[in-house]
Amino acid sequence: MARPRSEDKRNAILEAATEVVAEQGVSAPTARIAKRAGVAEGSLFTYFENKDALLNQLYLELKRDLRHAMLDGFPAAERIKVQTRHVWDGYVDWGVANPHKRKAMSQLGVSDRVSAQTKEAGQAAFAQVSTLMQKSLAGGVLKDQPPSFAGAIMSSLAETTMEFILREPAMADRYKSAGFDAFWAAIAEH
Repeated sequence: MARPRSEDKRNAILEAATEVVAEQGVSAPTARIAKRAGVAEGSLFTYFENKDALLNQLYLELKRDLRHAMLDGFPAAERIKVQTRHVWDGYVDWGVANPHKRKAMSQLGVSDRVSAQTKEAGQAAFAQVSTLMQKSLAGGVLKDQPPSFAGAIMSSLAETTMEFILREPAMADRYKSAGFDAFWAAIAEH
């Protein structure tokens, strides 16, 4: 009879995979992930059919975590600039607080081991953010560009902001505001 699966073990495997992928990339051996999680390598495959299944699930988990950080407490009744700032702050705060998750998600996002379907599902979870981008772009200088382009600009500016905050934590509020102002100036009507 098969042993029942433990949610704690599954979560430990995903946490270990986050750290190992952040440190060594998607080619890191599953044995290292299992060791970091404190489970036998065979146990890893009780929870995930193979390494690709683990990486795809990890990608979705990281995207879900980021989505919650960006949208929890979303100020739906506020002006679009306030809403966009809320999403920005959530993204930057998540990235600063979770450097391993940020780096792992970045590596998984460009990996061919994460399927197109999984990447699509990860993006679908951000439909509300995408809609917000479309509204923000409606009258701005990037209005004729796809929302994914504005999203890429947001990601680039947010990454730069996160790096500066990590280097100079005492300047976090200043950098977060300056980064947002630069983003808003790039997308909003002037």
